[in-house]
Amino acid sequence: MKQQLPDFFIKRLEQQYGKELLETIVAGFEKKRYTTLRVNTLKSNNQEIEEVLKDNNIEFEKANISDNAYILKNANEIQIQDLEIFNQGKIYLQSLSSMLPPIVLGPKENLDILDMAAAPGGKTTQMAAISNNKAHITACERNPIRAEKLKYNLEKQGASCVFCMVKDARDIDNFFSFDQILLDAPCSGSGTLDLENEKLGKYFTEGLIDKSVKTQKQLLNKAINILKKDSEMVYSTCSILQEENEEVIRNALKTGKVEVVPIDVTELGDLPILPTTIEGTLCLMPNEYFEGFFVAKLKKK
Repeated sequence: MKQQLPDFFIKRLEQQYGKELLETIVAGFEKKRYTTLRVNTLKSNNQEIEEVLKDNNIEFEKANISDNAYILKNANEIQIQDLEIFNQGKIYLQSLSSMLPPIVLGPKENLDILDMAAAPGGKTTQMAAISNNKAHITACERNPIRAEKLKYNLEKQGASCVFCMVKDARDIDNFFSFDQILLDAPCSGSGTLDLENEKLGKYFTEGLIDKSVKTQKQLLNKAINILKKDSEMVYSTCSILQEENEEVIRNALKTGKVEVVPIDVTELGDLPILPTTIEGTLCLMPNEYFEGFFVAKLKKK
């Protein structure tokens, strides 16, 4: 049975986006999302993957956001997990929204890169692939069980340029410094709510949002401290609530240590964009292709 979105959430969305947009957002949550995948260029290429999909009568189209992103028209995750290309780590099942932060960051070869909340490793392995396994990536995960899942995925995807650290990123020594940082922050998940989940009302609460905001601010402050001068970082969440997004960024901008680098959305195709209160940041509305998601790029002054 489909669940209703909690009243407090509807109220906040209406306050932030207005009645008209609220209806579109709610309709977006009710749509069934297509399964999407990323070709792992460390182990395969588009041609090989396309041939396998065709052989298995799986209809697909390329997503505009990346040359290696595919939308599957008639297959679900379970069917894909049965394929050899999945077991060999030649593809990675990943939502289109979650592919955006690494694309916006643009990880470069030979740079020291930090992924602050890395498990299960979708974005980490994507950064390894974008940088041809030639970046020096440190992947942080504080939960030992999630860290094992991260290590498993790194190995399966052949992301050999990644060093895994089982540590809360907030406790990283300020002695360290990085050329690029990805902070895909722990959040309430307000952009990815599953109306089929009967526990929705139990886990998605106002308390969870408040707790998330506190952690997000602490992580972002740490990121700014250990980011090298004139270097860039990306802050992202799978939330569409301004308190977890723009307000966290605004809090960081007040320090005077960072500035927003506007994201060029023209290169990313036709995105379902929600208005943001900070120019140059990106917020996606949930629909049949995308999860609700927020991305901001910052530069240290």
